[in-house]
Amino acid sequence: MLNRRIFNALMASALALGLTGPATAQEMTKVVFVQPSPSAINSFNVFVAIGEGFFAEEGLEVSVEAINGSGAVLQALSSGQAMFGRPGPGPVLAARGRDVDVVFIYNFAAKSNFGVVVPADSPIQTPADLKGKVIGTGTADGAEVGFARNVMSGAGLTDGTDYTFLTVGDGGPATAAFSSGEIDAYSASTADAAILNQRGVAVREITPPEYMRFFGNGFVTMGDTIRNNPELVEKFVRAIHKGHVFALDPANREKVLAHMAAGNPQESEDAAFAAALFDAVKDKTIPVDMTNGLGYQPPEVWEEWQATQIAGGELAGPLPDLTAAYTNEFTLKVNGSAN
Repeated sequence: MLNRRIFNALMASALALGLTGPATAQEMTKVVFVQPSPSAINSFNVFVAIGEGFFAEEGLEVSVEAINGSGAVLQALSSGQAMFGRPGPGPVLAARGRDVDVVFIYNFAAKSNFGVVVPADSPIQTPADLKGKVIGTGTADGAEVGFARNVMSGAGLTDGTDYTFLTVGDGGPATAAFSSGEIDAYSASTADAAILNQRGVAVREITPPEYMRFFGNGFVTMGDTIRNNPELVEKFVRAIHKGHVFALDPANREKVLAHMAAGNPQESEDAAFAAALFDAVKDKTIPVDMTNGLGYQPPEVWEEWQATQIAGGELAGPLPDLTAAYTNEFTLKVNGSAN
């Protein structure tokens, strides 16, 4: 649970750094945000920012569109179909390796929201035990694929030679793939693991602890948006930061659950499961080190992400300028830490 003193400090900062009255209808700027799955819980700060009017206070009218995986999110941004998205850092680095000028602006899943899981009764204990096995994934090119490939590379195993990936989808299809024996392991998000357990496939984590420091999906935009309209980016980040802070306060729990249910009613049909999943996802968004506040991206972890992407073959070599892949400018501003 978030320390109350930390919460009060965060909320005071958020309120001091730009709360203004809602813009008039004539002033509203329409913004499209794309997420890699339909889940409102995985983007809870966006739906809180919509429901609590934090975007409206910034003069933004945000619409949310769900598409399939980080690759599709990045394609939507690079084609101009959306202005903000929530992909994983691995796909972002791979895209920049192809000269796609996408920039990470807010670290939402501050602790890894992926893990390699196996059935609870499986004899597999470590990633090395997956040699010759099949690892299921939700999408063909999503963040979960890069994460699992990095874990397997750390165990000395190479994709396509020592093991194979099989795209099986999430939820019911993943459950069926385990039950039929099509897959031996699954690269699961926090939500995926919760769903598998709920549907009777008890799973356990075999991810080495050192990989849990790798942050997961976060908020991005294109480089030209930052250069041409930094005020818009700051407004968006300030609103999602306010939504993040609001959601971490236990006193706001029922409101937060209601906002997420409004964003995806089907996901919250089982209220108890939705609440449990929110708790799991929420905990992943709280940094171990709160020195720089919510949303901050540790440069050293970006270096580690790049190294693992190179080792896994997603990057041919170091990017010309890794620091161009991310910026802490806006998060430091909304946290009151900018110089």
